[in-house]
Parts: sequence; C-alpha cells; structure tokens
Amino acid sequence: MSQVRNVKIIGTGKYLPNKKVFAHELDELLGVKKGWVEQKSGVALRSFVGNETASQMAAHAASEAINEAGIHKEEIDCIVSVSGTMEQPIPCNAALVQKQLGLSESKIPCFDINSTCLSFVTGFDTISYLVHSGRYNNVLLVSSEIASVGLNWEAKENAILFGDGAAAAILTKTPENGNSKVLAGHMETFSDGAHYTEIRGGGTRLHPNNQNAVETDFLFDMNGKSIFKLSSRNIGDFVDTLLAFSDCTMDDINLVVPHQASGMAMRILRKKLGIAEAKFMNIIHNHGNTIASSIPMALHEAIVQNKVQRGSKIMLLGTSAGLSIGGIVFEY
Repeated sequence: MSQVRNVKIIGTGKYLPNKKVFAHELDELLGVKKGWVEQKSGVALRSFVGNETASQMAAHAASEAINEAGIHKEEIDCIVSVSGTMEQPIPCNAALVQKQLGLSESKIPCFDINSTCLSFVTGFDTISYLVHSGRYNNVLLVSSEIASVGLNWEAKENAILFGDGAAAAILTKTPENGNSKVLAGHMETFSDGAHYTEIRGGGTRLHPNNQNAVETDFLFDMNGKSIFKLSSRNIGDFVDTLLAFSDCTMDDINLVVPHQASGMAMRILRKKLGIAEAKFMNIIHNHGNTIASSIPMALHEAIVQNKVQRGSKIMLLGTSAGLSIGGIVFEY
C-alpha cells in the first residue's frame, strides 16, 4: 500500500542560545582529564539557555522558518510542538508558541506530538497526512528543547552529550507541478526498553509532592549500554522495512539525517548501515544532542549548507525513549 503524500517543506529555521559551553570547560567542571568530554561525547561545543524559555526559542526558530518559506505568520493555520520536553505540564507547548508568535487572536489549533527524540519525525509523518488531504494549508512543526536543566552531572557520560536549542519547519501541500513528497514513514517500539531512558518524576506517579520521590527522579537517567544493544539488534531490519515502504534502496538516498545522539552512536550507526560519510549529516560536534530538535536542526543545516537540493531523497532516522526506532523518507 502506497504511503506517498504530496507534501513539501518550504522553510526551516533554528535557534541556539547565546551561552556557549566548550568541552574543556566541562572537563574542568567534572574534574576529568583534559579532552575526556570531547572524546567520550563527540561534542566540542554546545549551547545552554540563559534566560530563554522553550517557547521563546521555538518562536525564534519558527520566525526564521516562516521567513524562509516566504509567507506571513498569519498564513500558518496549525502549530504542532514536536518536542521531547515540556516548558510546563499544562498547557501544551504549542499554545505557548502561538502566544510567543503574537498569534493569540488567530484561533488556529495548537497541539503537541511527543515521542521524545523522535517527536519531529513522528510529527512530520503524522501531520503530512492532514496537509496532503487539505485539512491544513501551512503547518508549523517546531521542536524546542532545554536539556541543560534536567541533567544529572553525577552521571557524567550522559550529561556531557546534551545541548539546548530549537528548530522548525513549515509544511504545505506540494503544487500540482511539483515533485516534493513524503515517500514513507515507519516506527517500531520495543517497550522492554521503556525504562532504559527516563525522567521518572514530574508525572502523576512521582509528583513533586510524593514523599517517595527523590531529587534524581526529576533528572535525566539513561542506560546507554542497554539502549545500544536493543537498538543495534533491530536497526538493520527497521531500515530495510522503511526502504521497502519507500520503494528505495540505500543507494537512492542522497542524505541520511540521523538523531544526533552521540558521536560514538552515529559512527557505529553509519558503519552498520554502510552509509558513506558524505551522505550522513553530522552536526553533534558543535550542537550536542538537542533531543527532538536534533533531527530538524541537522536537516536545516543540510539545507543551508547546500548538501541537499530540490529533488534530493532524504531519510530522517533515529531512536527515542520507549525504546522506539523511527524514520521517514521524503523527496525534498
């Protein structure tokens, strides 16, 4: 069954906070030998928020995407936040973004799609059906992540991976004479790994008032070795399935844009799948892992750096807490 949707990305944008944190600064902070942080993480430089909120960062990235699309913000008829973190539990992130964009009187629908690090991929895949069908004309997808506030610096190898930032894309229906389209999307979840990546506190089970909660319940926790084993066992078959749904081979793909999980994870992924380095978008060295923002941020950089052109076939690919593997293939 064909999954093809006539949908086009007409603009992308990104925002990085002004505060820059170098690997050598974290070496000193953590009391490790010089060069340890960059060697372990693959991240030489990352950005952390100062006074920015997630919705403010989202509005900056969204404004750039809107400008690149050549439309007015009033032409946006739906806002979807595709973030793995929340600015606050209620309301949804997207409502806060609408307000930051000065669209409070617009009445346009705002809602969130959250599959942690895969949120942009899941949102793109899901919302493309609504755009293809004509339900919406111009949808703003925006990921905005503040990882820095939830890091446990006692778990050094996890904490050194992350950065803050936002990225956005505008989706619209492809004109009749256009070739841009979504070829296929796919996602698989292996809930045996549900507790390999988590923040246990903050929900209804471990509310801040819960006497059983401890401080580390509200900080990021990850079992990297278990994630690696589970994802490695399944990623090859997953990609084969995604390519089959797309009616493509890996040779047909012009660029793979992976989740920027860690330098080591991306090196292993590229080699395992046999992807040439020139066809693999890697920005982790100066961005860090920006959770769900990492894939659209890397896509934006690929467009800005002219690594893709109209007609290029692009695969977005990643893993997320769940444990889930997800991807989408589209003709840009």
